Formats: sequence, C-alpha cells, structure tokens
Amino acid sequence: MHLTNSTTLLTARNRSLLRDTALALCCAALFGLLAVLVTGRWRPLASFDQEWVGDLHTYARGHPIWTAAVQTLSDIGGTVTMRALLGIAAGWLWLIGARVLAGWVAAQALVGWGAQWALKLAFERGRPSFTDPVSHAGGPAFPSGHAMASAIACAVLVGLLWYRVRRRGRTAACVVAATAVLTIGWTRVALGVHWPSDVLGGWLAAGIVLGAVTAVIQVWRPGALARDVRRVNWRTRPRVQRVVVSTGQAPHPATPLDEDGPNGPREEPLGDQADRPRRPGHPRTAP
Repeated sequence: MHLTNSTTLLTARNRSLLRDTALALCCAALFGLLAVLVTGRWRPLASFDQEWVGDLHTYARGHPIWTAAVQTLSDIGGTVTMRALLGIAAGWLWLIGARVLAGWVAAQALVGWGAQWALKLAFERGRPSFTDPVSHAGGPAFPSGHAMASAIACAVLVGLLWYRVRRRGRTAACVVAATAVLTIGWTRVALGVHWPSDVLGGWLAAGIVLGAVTAVIQVWRPGALARDVRRVNWRTRPRVQRVVVSTGQAPHPATPLDEDGPNGPREEPLGDQADRPRRPGHPRTAP
C-alpha cells in the first residue's frame, strides 16, 4: 500500500512537471515564431496590425466617452494593479505558513516584470504613431506589459482558488480571468498604444514565465507546492464548533422514557431501589 501511494504521488509530480515544462516550451516556440514575423515585418501580419489599430483609432476619435471608459479599464488592469494583487496574495500566504507557495507567487510577479523589460529592450519595436493620439504610453511596444502582467496575475489567482472551490466555482473563475485578460489586452489596441501582435506576444511571454517558474520550483523543492496547497486548505477550511447554551433553568423532571431508557428499564442496585424516595402515585414496593 505504501509503495502504491508513493508511486502514485511520484507519477502525479512527474505529470505536473511535464505539463509545466510543455507549457513553457510551447509558448516559447510560438513566441519565437511571432518575434521572427514581427522583426521581419511580415506583410500579412503588418497589414493586420495596421488595419485593426487604424479602425479602432478612428472610432475612438469620434466617441470620447467610449474612449474614456476604455482608458479607465486599461488603467484599472495596469501592471501596477496586477503585481499589487500578487504581492498581497504572496504576503497572505507567507503569514499563514505557506512559504514555498508565497515564493512561487512572488517569483511569478518579479520574473514576469524582469522578462517583460528584457524582451522590450531586446526587440525595441515602435508603438503606433498618430498625429492625434487618444492615449500615450512610453517604452518599446513588443511585448505588451499590460497583457503579460494581467495574464500572469489572473492565472496565478485562478491557481490559488482551484482547490478551494467546486466545479462551478472553477468555471466561474476561469471565465472571469479570461474575460479580464482579453479585455485588458483589447483596451491597449483600442487606445492605439499597442499593435495586436504586441498583445499576443504578451500572452505568450506570460505562458513562458508561468510554466518555467513553476517547473523550476518543482525541481528545486519536489512536492513543496502540493504540501503548501494542503496547508492552505487546512488553514482556511470552515471550523465547526459546539456551542453550549446555559439557560439557567432547572432540569425538567424525568419522563418514563428517561427512567427506563430507550432500550428498556434501567437496572439499579437493589439498595438504591429500596432507599429511593417514593414519588406521588407510585406505590412503594417491598424489598
């Protein structure tokens, strides 16, 4: 039995490690292909980027209220907000004793931030340029920092909730996270500060960070993440306490059922029966 459990646990760890490694490698391959197309100015991709950004910019110029709402959504889902959420989650996990899980969350935020700027400086892609822009953003364009940070943060938060909720909760969390990631990425294109390929590159870069950081921690501390997940589940599970209410009233007189009990008459020592005071209406029997 012990051997079977160990083998099962080892197999689960291997599957998890392979899954995370595959995620990182697949996203890295797709990101590399996209980077080649971006730097090589592949005509179909360049035409797609120009068309989307141009149409959305024209609409934004003619609808200032709509543009202000999109700008608000973009600011709410900014990189500072997403990394602050991860920082709060990491601090809470650290306080309840899930130190490896807290380090995993913090590493996702820090590695994502570093990778974002390393990739931006490596490609130095220019942002869309307009004579009448509706929004402004600094730094290189590829990949999108908003798209990358939101994808990492939402994926981490869903991962933390995954074992705390049932199937409906998991579905709802995935839908909310996907909607948030897609919306934030779309706002950057709608405001004319990123090309669509920048947003796609940010999502792929987020997949690289998520898979690589998780795989490294699993190799460095095998089984530690799973133990911390169980620790979080135990620390946050609902506690059921027995509440004793004192009414200050005298106990009720015993009923015939109380005297005899559910399984028949109670047996008492003969001396107790003889010395027991007689109740009204009950004849005293001779010993």
